[in-house]
Amino acid sequence: MTEPTQTPEPGIHPAEQTHAAAGADVDVKAVAPPGSESILDTAVLENPFGADIEAKAQEIIARYPFSRSALLPMLHLVQSVQGYVSQEGIAFCARQLDLSDAEVSAVATFYTMYKRKPCGEHLVSVCTNTLCAAVGGDAIYKRLQDHLGADGTPLGHEETAGEPGTPGSITLEHAECLAACDLAPVLQVNYEYYDNQTTDSAVELVDALRRGEKPAPTRGAPLSDFKGAELQLAGFFPEDEATYRAEVDGPSQAVETLRGAQLAQERGWSAPVMKDVPLPEVQK
Repeated sequence: MTEPTQTPEPGIHPAEQTHAAAGADVDVKAVAPPGSESILDTAVLENPFGADIEAKAQEIIARYPFSRSALLPMLHLVQSVQGYVSQEGIAFCARQLDLSDAEVSAVATFYTMYKRKPCGEHLVSVCTNTLCAAVGGDAIYKRLQDHLGADGTPLGHEETAGEPGTPGSITLEHAECLAACDLAPVLQVNYEYYDNQTTDSAVELVDALRRGEKPAPTRGAPLSDFKGAELQLAGFFPEDEATYRAEVDGPSQAVETLRGAQLAQERGWSAPVMKDVPLPEVQK
């Protein structure tokens, strides 16, 4: 322990110094010279969002009675352009919605669907929650980490194999519950489901993605790339009806999911009728 350093005394008398001197156990690498830039400087960020994206942003805002309610789809719109939520993207949303950068950042860092590092062409999400993990999800995730890693180093969570955004690049993440316990273990590619996976089928899937193929999901719409999926999540689809149907239509149910309802129908089961119960009185 070092002796406590002298601090300026409060009061109306000016102190000889306006900071507490560092003790011997504090390693000061360098001091920024006067006039140098700091993190408090207000820098003008480059705007990668053109007039077409601004028009889409205004279209999103028009859907809501209060502009700030448009923030979630706006962040998806940003990801459809850059493949992640950059600081420029945060500033763009703040300008469009009349919010502070801090308000936008608070939302962007809360939800895992908003990525703070550039993603690959495809985002592969492996469910590692309890049931999926118990029946093979952990093994699938580890196998993909090793398979997509380089130089003997496994690929980490939200790390990318290949150059982000380039064809065949893949960002891998372990995900919490993907709401498909009846089809475990499951994974998603750009949020489309691939059910009943094994370590071998998962490797075959990512290898196909790296070759530029787009294997059909088990359920849901035909596979898009990550940016394309983000544009859909922002609420933008082809205007042509045939193209729209081709891009979004797909089976959304599975035999396993409907098995309980089927058994109930076959055996005449039904849920008991709940009687109306008066609500308790509350104080005005």
